Amino acid sequence: MAKAQLFGLQDEITCSVCLDTLSDPVSILCGHSFCLKCLTDYWDQSQECSCPQCRRTFTTRPELHRNTVLNVLIKKIKKPRLSPCPSQSYAGPGDVECDTCTGKKFRAVKSCLTCMISFCQTHLQPHFEIAAWKDHKLTDPVRNLKEEICAKHHMSLEIFCKTDETCICVMCVVNGHSGHKTVELETEREEKQITRVKKFLKELESILVRQGTRHDVSDGVLPLTPLRCLIPFISTPCKCRII
Repeated sequence: MAKAQLFGLQDEITCSVCLDTLSDPVSILCGHSFCLKCLTDYWDQSQECSCPQCRRTFTTRPELHRNTVLNVLIKKIKKPRLSPCPSQSYAGPGDVECDTCTGKKFRAVKSCLTCMISFCQTHLQPHFEIAAWKDHKLTDPVRNLKEEICAKHHMSLEIFCKTDETCICVMCVVNGHSGHKTVELETEREEKQITRVKKFLKELESILVRQGTRHDVSDGVLPLTPLRCLIPFISTPCKCRII
């Protein structure tokens, strides 16, 4: 119970009978608290009703009432975090950064499709503790979240509508794009790349012809400098704005 030790609450939430964290805590008139089962068993086995901790005796067996506040506190302290909490690490090359961190940013562990931002381990925790945030849609970290997620339906943009020339999600297909010509986004990206490369090669061939150094673009013997111009078309992936 590291969090209990951190806030100095270890003694307050420990049952002095079983020496474990209080379970279904009850408090008696002297102010001490115990597990309901521990105190009930203790009194059942004793000839008199007394506090197991301070030994105060009671002439009649007190009626036990659950300590609601203490029970809520224990639940909060015992509540597991997002995972067996790994030590946080700063965002490195290729990592998605936490949008909430100030200064040097930690690596994001989740992106929220409702908040439309990404969170590190620490800043994500309120999503598990604040009732209004528990229904938010969480996903693995997404880079450039607003460009990759549908702002209306909070779903991944995985489809390209050729009719409207725009990226959409699966819900958009039904609501607003019914009957339109659509393809998978990755398919459209590949087609756009191929089209752009073919166009560039055609323009390059025309330039070489004008220079009197015509080469068949299919024989792989193009000059080095023009070939370098192809790199952006081949190696740079097209994002949602693929036009």
